[in-house]
Amino acid sequence: MSKNFFENYFSKQIKLFKFDKYVINDLLKVKKYLKLVKKNKNKVIIFGNGGSAAIANHFSVDLTKISKIRCVNFNESSLLTCFSNDYGYENWVKKAIEFHAKKGDLIILISSSGKSKNMINACKFAKKKKYFPVITLTGFKENNQLRKLGNINFWINSKKFNFVENSHQLLLLSLVDATENKR
Repeated sequence: MSKNFFENYFSKQIKLFKFDKYVINDLLKVKKYLKLVKKNKNKVIIFGNGGSAAIANHFSVDLTKISKIRCVNFNESSLLTCFSNDYGYENWVKKAIEFHAKKGDLIILISSSGKSKNMINACKFAKKKKYFPVITLTGFKENNQLRKLGNINFWINSKKFNFVENSHQLLLLSLVDATENKR
C-alpha cells in the first residue's frame, strides 16, 4: 500500500510539472520583468500565506543572493500582527505594498486557492496604482478570483495544497536559475 501511495503521488506531481508552451512563455515574460527590475534598481515584493509564505521567503532569499535582484517579503510577525490589527487581516498585504512599494517594483502574490482576501485586495490596489504587472500563482479553481486579477498568472490544476505549492516553488525557483548572476 505505501509503495503504491508514493508511486501515485509522484506520478500526479510529475504531471503537474509538465508545463505547456503558455507557461513557458509567461516565465520568459517574468524573466524579462526581473531583468528590468534589476536594471532599474527596483525590487520584487512577494507575499504568501502559510506554506506559500515559506515559498515566498525561499524565493526572496535566493533571488537576492543568487540573481542579485533585490527581493523582499513581509513575514515578520510584528509587521503582520500590527498591520492586521490596525487595518484588518484582509488588508495587511495591501498596506505593506502601499508603504513599501514604488513605481517599477514587481509584485508577486501567491494563494493556493486563489481566494485569499488579503492577496485579492493587494492585487486590486497594486493594479490600480500601476506599479508593475502583478504576477499571481494559484491553484484549485481555474477561474479563481486572484487569477482573474493578475497580469501574468500561473495556475496549477490541482485542489491539493502540496501539489499546488510544490509546483509554485518549482516555477519560482526556475526563475531564480534563469536570472542567476554568473560568478
